[in-house]
Amino acid sequence: MDRMNRNAASIRPDWVSDDMYPFESRFFTTEAGHRMHFVDEGEGEPIVFVHGNPAWSFEFRHAIRQLRPEFRCVAPDHVGFGLSSRSMRDSDHHPESHASRFAELLDHLGLRDITLFMNDWGGPVGLDFARRHPERVRRLVIANTWCWPVHDDFHFSSFSFFMSSRVGQYLLRRHNMFVRMVMPMAVGDRRVLTPEIMAHYRNALPTPDARAAMAAFPGHIVGASDWLRSIWDDRAAFADKPALLLWGLKDIAFRSRELERWKSALRNFELHEFEDCGHFLAEEAPDRVVSALRDFMGRAVHPPGERERQHAGA
Repeated sequence: MDRMNRNAASIRPDWVSDDMYPFESRFFTTEAGHRMHFVDEGEGEPIVFVHGNPAWSFEFRHAIRQLRPEFRCVAPDHVGFGLSSRSMRDSDHHPESHASRFAELLDHLGLRDITLFMNDWGGPVGLDFARRHPERVRRLVIANTWCWPVHDDFHFSSFSFFMSSRVGQYLLRRHNMFVRMVMPMAVGDRRVLTPEIMAHYRNALPTPDARAAMAAFPGHIVGASDWLRSIWDDRAAFADKPALLLWGLKDIAFRSRELERWKSALRNFELHEFEDCGHFLAEEAPDRVVSALRDFMGRAVHPPGERERQHAGA
């Protein structure tokens, strides 16, 4: 199968640094006509990186650069993010729609024996694929994410309510609040997000219209409860798979409470905690993340029910 659907208009914008993001841009056209940007680097067993809000594949650049000599590293941009196309249709911004397009891309690439690396909304998007195609997913890497309804948790519901209100939408769309304010608040040390790095997140969401998908996600924290419940109810499809839990303890979004739920649900996991980091571990501690991931990939699969916990931090 041809691994790449090239597009004549695939020249990257000038603001993308070839030094910071030294990968070939590839494009896939979905059945609905959306143009998904992705990188596909290296050969071998595939690791698929699934980003959340308001990130894009740029978030995983350090991991891809270090791991591509050993593994096939695939990292898509969801529609409405990064270098993918935009849509003004609300239905295209539902996380279930993102999951459907993600599955289309993996089908197009013919990937099997997949290791899913999931952060933020990447968790539900990736695990929707895992519960529907468990035979194609070999391992899970869960990094500060969730995959169950949280409408009855004030921590999440209040955030979802405010961000989906008129005031919240104004701040998200007109002032790019998620990138400018929430991202720096969500990391353990703001200095890790240098001006050059932040420019790549700001420029990927340059206008109010370009921020439609980003602005829609917070409302779906509560609004997509039925979909989230359907994934969690099917968790038996992936709960036995070898899992690597990577958890930044300074995250303002996902707390120890969410980590404990993962530990209760997964039957074959190891845990690395990062005491000095927050939400974006691939940005904050790339070398430690890669070291843990490389070791995890290299070990034999443990029998279901055996829990290995390895704690790592600053």
